Amino acid sequence: MTTETQTPAGFSKRTIIAGIVIIVILVTIPLFTIRNADFGGTDDLASTTIGTIAPDYNAEWITNWWKPASETESALFALQAAVGGILIGYAVGYWKGRNSVD
Repeated sequence: MTTETQTPAGFSKRTIIAGIVIIVILVTIPLFTIRNADFGGTDDLASTTIGTIAPDYNAEWITNWWKPASETESALFALQAAVGGILIGYAVGYWKGRNSVD
């Protein structure tokens, strides 16, 4: 008789690991199956779409007032992601801890 340890959510560790593996497989499948695909960002797609819908649109009013170096831009983006992750993690932990005390 084997007993599996249960997580606080009630799932076994095997179920969680299997779920993570399935998610990783589903995320990576398009990278190998879709040949010559352009996984571009939404900024390029939006500007192309606007150019198609309204060719006379003038977007000069929305120019950058500061263009950091590429490394600085990447570092600021990583910092923004880290701060967001910390805030979300804190909020989820706070609410989970508050609910477990009741």
